[in-house]
Amino acid sequence: MNRRRILIGAGATLALGAAGGFAWRTSTGSSGDYDRLTARFRAPLTDAPPVTELVRYAALAASGHNTQPWRFRLSDGAVDILPDLTRRTPAVDPDDHHLFVSLGCAAENLRIAAAATGRPGELALGADGRSLRYSFTSGAAQPDPLFAAIPARRSSRTIYDGHPIPPSALARLRQATTAPGVAFHLLTDRPSLDRVRELVVAGNTAQMADPAFMAELKHWLRFNPRAALRQGDGLFSASSGSPVLPDGLGRLAFDRFFTAASENTRYEAQIASSAAVAVFVAERSDPAHWIAVGRACQRLMLAATGLGLRHAFVNQPVEVAALRPELAALVGEGDKRPNLVLRLGFGPTLPLSPRRSVEAVIL
Repeated sequence: MNRRRILIGAGATLALGAAGGFAWRTSTGSSGDYDRLTARFRAPLTDAPPVTELVRYAALAASGHNTQPWRFRLSDGAVDILPDLTRRTPAVDPDDHHLFVSLGCAAENLRIAAAATGRPGELALGADGRSLRYSFTSGAAQPDPLFAAIPARRSSRTIYDGHPIPPSALARLRQATTAPGVAFHLLTDRPSLDRVRELVVAGNTAQMADPAFMAELKHWLRFNPRAALRQGDGLFSASSGSPVLPDGLGRLAFDRFFTAASENTRYEAQIASSAAVAVFVAERSDPAHWIAVGRACQRLMLAATGLGLRHAFVNQPVEVAALRPELAALVGEGDKRPNLVLRLGFGPTLPLSPRRSVEAVIL
């Protein structure tokens, strides 16, 4: 979901760039290259894989600040997907909206991967309305075109090439997101994209004026490969196209050079380069519907990946409550609460985000 970039002032760019190159070369240690180490989490599944391997694929889902706020409980014939409230982000997500969206993303990955590898089943909301259970059934594998995209999916928080998305691809995106209780809006006209840009800038300005938001964001930043691999979570700077720096220098750069003005300029350019913006709106505002939004959004991102499209969240208009009515009005949803905003387009890929071990997420 919401991602931030460490922006360096013009006077410091060369020095920090040199430090970043050194940090990238030295901070992976003897274990080897960062890309190789993160790629092991994305190794293809075999037919009828162990349930722990399905959990590995589930945990490749998107999550706010890459917090991976989920736990999995394995039992005979079922996998429970539970929220991990120790990984909350109360400044940016005070009612755990993004947390439950993230839970839905992981559950959808699990469902797709299990069915495609010979473990079909049924995914149902738990009685508490805050968890899910995937119950295995009998039957043959159920091929799904989204399955192959699971290990390849990643956010690309960079400039796209501005090329329009073909109508056939837009239709596939809409088809992938169909879900009861979830409305999906795909904006492609420039006036609407410009209005989204204005809302993103307004939301970013408000958030960056909030000390609690800034402290929380800094907590989840990982400035170099060693830190990203050690923690297995958070916002790795290279995955956002930002300099790779030693921890101390990264924290200093964040404090001195990460400003609303420079961030707003970057967001304006990113949205201007995007071909479309997707907005999800749930029928109701409760964990069950937020989970449903997450499932639909994960399918959108997988479909986009399969089509060669890049995506990135620009969630400021849903995170700043005062801006939600304007976004809802833009997509014709009246007094409903918008849930997610993503931009889409063609462009480069960036390094993969880290993941925690399977053992760390199984109860």
